[in-house]
Amino acid sequence: MNLPNDIDSLREQVQKVLDPIASAVEKDTKAEKNFLFTADRTDAGRSLSPYYLVYFLFVDLLGYKNLGQFEKIAWSVPIDYNGTVYLLEHRKLGMGLFASDKENQESECQEIVKKIQRAVKVAKPYFEWIANEAAKKSKLNVLNHSMRLHDRYDFLVKEYKKKIEETISRKDERIKTRHSENSWSVHMPYYGLKRESEWLALSAIDAFYSFTEHVFIHAAILKGYLLTGEDVANLADKDWASKFKACLDIQDNAVKPHYDRLVAIKRQIRNYMAHGAFGKNGEAFQIHSGAGAVPLLMPHQKGSSRFSMQGGTEFQEEEAISAIEDFVRFYWESNDFPEVIHIKSTLPSILTYAIDSTYRNAMASTDDMESFVDYLTGVHDRAADMDW
Repeated sequence: MNLPNDIDSLREQVQKVLDPIASAVEKDTKAEKNFLFTADRTDAGRSLSPYYLVYFLFVDLLGYKNLGQFEKIAWSVPIDYNGTVYLLEHRKLGMGLFASDKENQESECQEIVKKIQRAVKVAKPYFEWIANEAAKKSKLNVLNHSMRLHDRYDFLVKEYKKKIEETISRKDERIKTRHSENSWSVHMPYYGLKRESEWLALSAIDAFYSFTEHVFIHAAILKGYLLTGEDVANLADKDWASKFKACLDIQDNAVKPHYDRLVAIKRQIRNYMAHGAFGKNGEAFQIHSGAGAVPLLMPHQKGSSRFSMQGGTEFQEEEAISAIEDFVRFYWESNDFPEVIHIKSTLPSILTYAIDSTYRNAMASTDDMESFVDYLTGVHDRAADMDW
């Protein structure tokens, strides 16, 4: 289907599936007095599609009348079904179908919901067209999951450190087990604990790069480098180093050492573990030689010098975690970067603010950003409560 040229044809298909559902406003269907305020949420309505699909289906595609916002109600669309009025509403407690006589109208409501679900499937090309058109523009929010990702990283680092402490404290421990009168075995917990600490370190490292990739995208929006949904998607498709550079200037003498160390960690530890686990140092092969088995390393992922017998790629977990923590203190935990204040608030990044200079003004100083975040948090809280 070629939208928007075929939109009239799609609209007819959707309305055919919905029939006999119609706009109660256009049919001038009469409802009971105070129906808008006394209608009850039906059980059938709990199975409706997400509120935005219902809204786009009825209001955008079919042009049904939206009665607007009320207290604790984001939007309200009255529909007619066999001469009776029902309400499709997005309220504080979620999307619902509302009726004047919930008990006696439940079977009709089940039929309405089934028709709406089928219509949503038929209208899928329209939703995809809307999504693609929206991505080309700036009327978009980018959800902020930074704190959740940070908490995962922080948890794994703490678990790694606890495991290291246990490993060190039990280094000289020997557990003897008697199997028979003349048979004994000795178990050293140190080696198993050391292996577990390495696993935790690798998980923490992976969590750090996931966390910072997300943060860097939000920072680039706040700095005004990403203005549309396509801009965000294009950066999201790029590697970690590109995201870092979109956030921080690697020519800055305070930034460059962090970048160099973190890029090395990513190349020497994270990439190899994420792509086949041939070894954290890239030990994929051994050469047959008169000297015996010789490690064939892969210090470079691409290029004519991809393989090597020389060392230089080793990077110990403890050293990697230390470098990561240095960067976290430098960037995430400092008070020098206004964008971090906004990102820590968990507020979404709003692309229209990147275009209209709102973010540019807030980024003038940490004080300006704190004031802006306080204001925006209030706006979001009221919107979440539907306190219009």
